[in-house]
Amino acid sequence: MDMLATLTVDKPVVIFSKSTCCMSHTVKALISSFGANPAIIEVDKMPNGHQVERALLQLGCRPSVPAVFIGQQFIGGADEVISLNVQNKLAQLLLRARAIFLWSR
Repeated sequence: MDMLATLTVDKPVVIFSKSTCCMSHTVKALISSFGANPAIIEVDKMPNGHQVERALLQLGCRPSVPAVFIGQQFIGGADEVISLNVQNKLAQLLLRARAIFLWSR
């Protein structure tokens, strides 16, 4: 877990992704559509990517990617992020984390 904390510290939004994962691409596009500029960590391109994936699995992210952290809090994977968006709660999380500064429906 310390590895994940190190990778997410001081970043409003972090998305752990794989470069070939279509759901990771979808989550990146959704969060970016709010005007946020998430930090993207492509675990399949990291030398220690397997360790990062193991840490994500231990955190409860199944599958391991996409895994989204907003305000250093683990939010979940694609299902959770899309659900928050449908419930109109994603923008509020992004605002609180200072990933975006203005939002109106």
